Amino acid sequence: MSMLDLFLQGDAISRGVALTLLAMSVCSWVVIVWKSWVLQRAHADVERGTAAFWQAKTLEDGLRGVQVFDREGLVSPLVQSTQIQADGTLAVAGDRSQQLTRVLRDALHGVLLKLHSGQVLLATVGSIAPFVGLLGTVWGIYHALVGIAGAGQVSIDKISGPVGEALIMTAAGLAVAIPAVLAYNVMGRSIGRIEADLEGFARDLRELLLTNKQP
Repeated sequence: MSMLDLFLQGDAISRGVALTLLAMSVCSWVVIVWKSWVLQRAHADVERGTAAFWQAKTLEDGLRGVQVFDREGLVSPLVQSTQIQADGTLAVAGDRSQQLTRVLRDALHGVLLKLHSGQVLLATVGSIAPFVGLLGTVWGIYHALVGIAGAGQVSIDKISGPVGEALIMTAAGLAVAIPAVLAYNVMGRSIGRIEADLEGFARDLRELLLTNKQP
C-alpha cells in the first residue's frame, strides 16, 4: 500500500497529521537550503570585509571597503554605528567609551538576529515532529483495532497490517525531525564562529576609535 493510499483511506485527523508533517518537512528544507547559502556567503563576507577594513587608511575608506564585500550586511552596520552625531539627545550622552559600547552593542544585536533567523523553525520542527508522527500512529492504531474488533475475528495477519501502516506515521515524524535537528546543530556551530568573529571585530573597532579619537 502506498503513502497515497494511506492518506486517502485515513480520516480527517490522519490526513491533518500527514499534511502537518509534509508542511514541516517543506518548511525545514527551505530553511536548510536558504540558511546554508546565507551562512556560506556570511562567512566569506565577514572574513573579506574585516580584512578590507583593516587595510584602509581612514574610517571612511574602511567603510567603503567593507561595503564592497558585505553582501549580507553583517560588518558594515557595525562600522556605520560608530558615526555618532551630536544631536543633544540621551543617545549621545556619556563619554566616548560609553557611546561606542552602546551603539556597537545595538548594531551587533541586530546583525546576530539576522544570522539566527530560521533557527527557531528548525528547532521547533526537530522538537515536535516526532510527537506529531506519534499522534498519527496512536490514532491509526486505535482505528485499526476498532476495525478489527468490528470484524469479529482476530488474527496476527489482520493486526499486523493495519498496525504496521499506522507505525509509518512515527517513521515519517522521525524523517522530518532528524534533518531539522542535524541542520540546527551544524548551522549553530557555523553561526557561533561568525558571531565570535563579529564580536572580536566590534571590540577591536571600539579600541581603535578610542585610541585614535576619531569622530
